[in-house]
Amino acid sequence: MIKNIFKGIQAYFGAFQLISKLKLWKYFTIPMLISVLTAVLVGVSAYGLSDNIGHYIANFWKWEWGKETFEVISTFLSALIIIVIGLVLYKHIVMALSAPFMSPVSEKIEDYYRGEDHHHRETTFQEQLIRGIRINVRNLVRELLLTIPIVLLGFIPVIGIFSTILLFLTQAYYAGFGNMDYTLERHYKYKESIQFVKQNKGLAIGNGIVFMLFLLIPVIGVILVLPLSVTAATTETIQRIQHKKLTE
Repeated sequence: MIKNIFKGIQAYFGAFQLISKLKLWKYFTIPMLISVLTAVLVGVSAYGLSDNIGHYIANFWKWEWGKETFEVISTFLSALIIIVIGLVLYKHIVMALSAPFMSPVSEKIEDYYRGEDHHHRETTFQEQLIRGIRINVRNLVRELLLTIPIVLLGFIPVIGIFSTILLFLTQAYYAGFGNMDYTLERHYKYKESIQFVKQNKGLAIGNGIVFMLFLLIPVIGVILVLPLSVTAATTETIQRIQHKKLTE
């Protein structure tokens, strides 16, 4: 697991050069736009909702003493929860809508490594979009079911430290899952792809760790995160698919 996590991270080192070498930047224009607009929408929503929810929760405090302090704390915690859920939504919205644009990029990278005569499933723009939505809705539901209790555990002293790490790794896993599926959709059906990622959890987590760290970089992060993470995921996923087929 640990070894695979590091492999997922190391794959990013040559991603920028590979994109430039294969002249793939033009294919990322629409996904970059989707990423930026989604990030802005999530950010504005988090800013607006945190005050409203915080004020609503503060109304449960019926005493005058400490009311302002309780409202400040309520607003902060509301913002924290909204941002966490917003990041979850951001990932899956961007990945689902970008699927028809990322799959061809993944295919060009695979052609570069394996030659254009290798066999894989042919899928249409519509099929790629439907597949992307299906995978990301599935992952969104599962991630939220894990995220909410992890966030609540974070309010418990001491345990909160471990829950933060667990929350980050959970988000990383599903980010890496989505990035890997742009390649997997050409080789495996829906259920087979899910099984493949489960067998390569470390690779997904490693890819997702860098994905999540990129989102901490203002502006530049949301612009570059998808091109670099998809490229890194593709190179490693191709190798795993080849190895799997040789050992079957």
